[in-house]
Amino acid sequence: MLDKFLDYLQFEKRYSPHTITSYKKDLEDFSRFYLKTECSEDISKADKKIIRNFIVELSENNISKRSINRKLSSLRSFYIFLLKIGEIKVSPTESISSLKFYPEKQIPMSKEEMQKLNDNVFDTVYDVLDKCIMEILYQTGIRKAELCGLVFENVNLGGNELKIIGKGNKERYIPISEDLKNLLTAYLEVRKPLDGYKSYFFVNKKGKKLTEKFVYMVVNKYLSLITTKEKRSPHILRHSFATHVLDNGAEISKVKKILGHSSLASTQVYTNANIEQLKKVFNQAHPRASKNDEL
Repeated sequence: MLDKFLDYLQFEKRYSPHTITSYKKDLEDFSRFYLKTECSEDISKADKKIIRNFIVELSENNISKRSINRKLSSLRSFYIFLLKIGEIKVSPTESISSLKFYPEKQIPMSKEEMQKLNDNVFDTVYDVLDKCIMEILYQTGIRKAELCGLVFENVNLGGNELKIIGKGNKERYIPISEDLKNLLTAYLEVRKPLDGYKSYFFVNKKGKKLTEKFVYMVVNKYLSLITTKEKRSPHILRHSFATHVLDNGAEISKVKKILGHSSLASTQVYTNANIEQLKKVFNQAHPRASKNDEL
């Protein structure tokens, strides 16, 4: 039944391979728990009590509330699928609420930090592929999975734009600057050849598609040279892109379109980040602000 569900996600919902892998892992985790407690592999027979016990065990194993909620969401989707095809009459996840938690604040890189990266780090020692990874993430706000999956046919250097295949295989077009275009052109001069009809634009030294782990390591390496902030990931560059273009007066609806968000609420997170930064500056610098008070 799990295979049927994963096929449904791939061929009907058209989810990305990365998303499908996440669903598979979450359901396999639950399957192992169900086998251990119920001596059965048929998780379609699970009831609410089993789901709750699974959540309790995850909590006792210090799994974060965010991760627990993601697993619960995967289970909800699985049982909704079983309802749809008539395998069950009631979902065991019905009336089970997600855990409440306060998401950790994501602090973007400052404009000064990103300028330092460009002026100091990239002017001394860098690999052209590394610089492409850093700049395309910061200048376009694409996700690391979208970068890894970028193919030649979707890179229009003549028209200064990229065609991005995002979540749910949704397409969007993103303009690129002349500076980024020149950088990508320079990369092509040293890029390893790649055989096959569908060629990935960015490849490693063996001519193979980049992995998300590799992209993360590159970003973490360079951001470590310019900041002491804890979060130094590709997502932070996406966050920084959104924050900085909104700071410069971009319309939030257009930023939403570039980021590939399905709702405006997702994009508004970056406007909230600006407010938090203002509060911090006020409390540290304003002569009327008490050191013990916060807005």
